[in-house]
Amino acid sequence: MSLDIAALRQQFRTAKAEILDQFQQSRPTTASASRLLTRLAKLVDQTLSQLWEAQSLPRGAALVAVGGYGRGELFPHSDIDVLLLMPVTPSVAGEDSLAPAVEQFITACWDIGLEIGSSVRTVDECSEEAKQDITVQTALLEARYLCGSKSRFEELHHATYRNMDVRAFMTAKTLEMRQRHTKYEDTPYSLEPNCKESPGGLRDLQVVVWLARAARLGRNWHEMARNGLLTPFEARQLQRHEGTLKLIRARLHVLARRREDRLVFDLQTAVAESFGYTNTPALRASEVLMRRYYWAAKAVTQLNLILMQNIEERVLGSQDAPMRVINERFLDKGGLLEVVSDDLYVRDKHAILATFLTLQQENTLKGLSARTLRALYNARTVMDGAFRKDPVNRATFMAILKEDQGQTRVMRLLNQTSVLGRYLWVFRRIVGQMQHDLFHVYTVDQHILMVVRNMRRFVIPEHAHEYPFCTQLAAQWEKPWLLYIAALFHDVAKGRGGDHSELGAVEVRRFCKDHGISGDDAELIEFVVSEHLTMSRIAQKEDLSDPDVIQAFAKRVRNERHLTGLYLLTVADIRGTSPKVWNAWKGKLLEDLYKLTLRALGGSKPHLDAEIEARKEQARSTLALYFMPPGIETKLWQTLDMSYFARHDAADIAWHTRMLFRHVQTDKPVVAARLSAIGEGLQVLVYAPDKADVFARICSYFAQTGFTIQDARIHTTASGYALDTFQVMEGDNFKFEGVHYRDMIALVETQLAETVASDKPLPEPIRGRLSRRVKSFPIQPRVSLRPDERAQRWLLSVSASDRSGLLYSIARVLAKHQVSVQLAKVTTLGERVEDTFLVTGDVLRTDRKQLEIETEMLSTLSA
Repeated sequence: MSLDIAALRQQFRTAKAEILDQFQQSRPTTASASRLLTRLAKLVDQTLSQLWEAQSLPRGAALVAVGGYGRGELFPHSDIDVLLLMPVTPSVAGEDSLAPAVEQFITACWDIGLEIGSSVRTVDECSEEAKQDITVQTALLEARYLCGSKSRFEELHHATYRNMDVRAFMTAKTLEMRQRHTKYEDTPYSLEPNCKESPGGLRDLQVVVWLARAARLGRNWHEMARNGLLTPFEARQLQRHEGTLKLIRARLHVLARRREDRLVFDLQTAVAESFGYTNTPALRASEVLMRRYYWAAKAVTQLNLILMQNIEERVLGSQDAPMRVINERFLDKGGLLEVVSDDLYVRDKHAILATFLTLQQENTLKGLSARTLRALYNARTVMDGAFRKDPVNRATFMAILKEDQGQTRVMRLLNQTSVLGRYLWVFRRIVGQMQHDLFHVYTVDQHILMVVRNMRRFVIPEHAHEYPFCTQLAAQWEKPWLLYIAALFHDVAKGRGGDHSELGAVEVRRFCKDHGISGDDAELIEFVVSEHLTMSRIAQKEDLSDPDVIQAFAKRVRNERHLTGLYLLTVADIRGTSPKVWNAWKGKLLEDLYKLTLRALGGSKPHLDAEIEARKEQARSTLALYFMPPGIETKLWQTLDMSYFARHDAADIAWHTRMLFRHVQTDKPVVAARLSAIGEGLQVLVYAPDKADVFARICSYFAQTGFTIQDARIHTTASGYALDTFQVMEGDNFKFEGVHYRDMIALVETQLAETVASDKPLPEPIRGRLSRRVKSFPIQPRVSLRPDERAQRWLLSVSASDRSGLLYSIARVLAKHQVSVQLAKVTTLGERVEDTFLVTGDVLRTDRKQLEIETEMLSTLSA
């Protein structure tokens, strides 16, 4: 049979384009996605059958669809996996060889535009490979007959099940799923989830189907329901959520015009708009889409766990294993908490929260059984307004918070089973809500639970090495549950518009009233929630050496209990945003602010003269330890004013003195570096004749070598020298590890001195590449230049998307206009920077020049 390949190719392309166009024009429903996948699969079926008939393949051969295509559905840009099932192995030589016919068929498929993944095997070869490769065994479970010898296909089908070791297959697929979950962050709430591979994605549903088929418990949800693996209601829920995931994945393929299973930031808005979602004052269209995705993924995660446990029980025959009685409501089934009856929660609503309290109290329990998970899933409708107001439930929830152990695990389980959102209705509103602020990497609910976890770890001695100072403070608290409540509510009002701190304080005040928390305890929780952003802002943006800053903050917190609670929540909050946001320098700033404020709360207003004299005396004692003769510091210290001693501690003053006492008057820059006392990065001292571009030249060096500047303390001596200290973190080009750090420090000292001494024009800034996330959610650059409170210097505030070399770009503009930097507070929040500079310069006295500098700065930040 002859076949016009060109005509068939055009026919296939036209038909596929028509199917895709109809899908794009249709309403975005799960039915439209199902129709698309089925129509694409049928189109490929027909095309392959035509090609098969045109080739001289033997009568005993069969063409079989496997993989996703074997399920009878095909996404627009998914692989087309086929198996050419031969009666004998095609020989590579001989007049009667099958090899040329097979090769011609595969070539014809590609010529037409079918990007197939093909394998050529006999039934025996399939059986042997399946024994060795779990992927082959899985693909054969989904085998679907297309054309050719029907009896050959039936032979394959029987061989697949005859050779199936269900227990071994289940173990392998379970381990494979765990490994995949780990690869994809072990959460369905990734901000750029893979809707196929991430936890809660389509692959989780496919694993259940594979296991059910292997164990002959059903080939689809309705067959599984008939066999008692799930209820008819659960089957409908699975079908609905699977449809949502398929719809999103299909839209992704169509919009990306390639196989793209990740909901990357670049595509989220386009996919959302294809669903008809639009931006509102409270939520972006992409946030509405992602919330819908997260709700589906969360339900899939719950139902996957139920089904996996049910299948395991059937395969292992453990459903009738003996159980230990815990109480009249619950049983211990092999370490899992089991309800005594399926309708327990309908009969006894108080048992719902009691489930989690029992899980905390019974040390031998490692989780909830499938029966319990199913009972909770089906009891969601009974958790209504009356349930939330029930005094017994409120007492049980407080008992969970006050229990000695298990809050982290139980809070996550409460959220995973939807009980937390049903009991705390305010929490339900932020489940699956994205945060487009460039430094949170979790949805709001997951971030909150991470903060609860961090707070909980403060009071566990085994974790003292992680947060030593926090653990020390938390150990003095009689009621750590107050901190858990503050953590639970600190971001609960996000996404509503307005100040979420103030709205959160209103919500937590209502919670305290409903749950019998009053007096100082209630007032503390409300204060910490309302002020949970304050301490971080002051530590990272204001001058902690200024007594007025400390006094104002002390007045705001009022007492030590408020201060400690606020400090602990601040640390837990920052560490719960993203692994990239926290570093030791931020930890030091917060700890310094805490200790300075605690001292201010202790009594009289700090006496700056006395504090400075104490620092000087301590610095002299340190110098003596290095065998420095008395009076060695006099010449240098006479050039330094009070602000220098206020901004540096005694250890830094002593180090500066040791490095500079021989170079008080010098024509060449002096650069010294040492490993930072905080344990990360370097502390770098630069001493050089002052000029407006010193700060810019230093920043240019750090930008070119890949360092990130965490803090800059800029000072000008009375004799006209710049004395600047930088806290820098390691970049990709420099790693201070092992024995090599001394050589690296020597290199930095030499190269930076040469850079500062240079009189060449400042180099052009490096145009660092923006991350995909910054491109998708850019920060509108903002610049503010205003006089300080004393009207003697100016405060320059800059907010922009982060990129390499950004600080140098700012410093270069200031140097161009002869503006000197006296203090720099550098704050990096994920991929957003918020920097504050204290600057001076005669040009700042004219409004025209101020406007010119601000305009040029904005242009630089936007470049």
